[in-house]
Amino acid sequence: MPRPVSRTLSRPVSRGVVALLLSCALLLTTAGCGGDDTQNTSSAATPTASASFEQQKLAKTRFVANAGLAAGATYQWIVKPYRAGKFKKGADGRTLALVKAGLAGAFTYNRLKAATNNAKGDPLLSKAVAPLTAGIDSLKDLGTKLRKGEAGDADVGAFENIINSVKDAGKSAGADVVDKVPSASQLSGG
Repeated sequence: MPRPVSRTLSRPVSRGVVALLLSCALLLTTAGCGGDDTQNTSSAATPTASASFEQQKLAKTRFVANAGLAAGATYQWIVKPYRAGKFKKGADGRTLALVKAGLAGAFTYNRLKAATNNAKGDPLLSKAVAPLTAGIDSLKDLGTKLRKGEAGDADVGAFENIINSVKDAGKSAGADVVDKVPSASQLSGG
């Protein structure tokens, strides 16, 4: 005779609840250890500390994801086709390459703005990325310039320089950024 559905579903849930409770108990017992007798060990203070740690961890993770997508889009649809001569008048596939580059430029700007917002959740990462905000803001209209075929060496170089600066800032804060090429549907917002 098969087990009732509610019983088979409750076991994984109850195991998860037990694991969560054990984790919380471990945090509470280790949070109370230390040499400071005046330390406030109330349960209200502990979630704030662990929540802060989780927020910082998520901030780095999100920063790495967004910066990686920006770097991948820049290389795949802006730098690589530009170096291959796809943006020059008369080049085969020029129109499609310019449209993709325009979308990639807008996408890159959007993901870099998201990455700078993510960086605010981690003090070290925030300090490393803060000087780059003006450079990121300068990319705002370059997507349109790329799409219209008006971009030159300096414009493509601006994308490349900002991406490299963001990668360096992330690395200095312990958040290594790896290029992740987004799909064409991600570029177009689909």
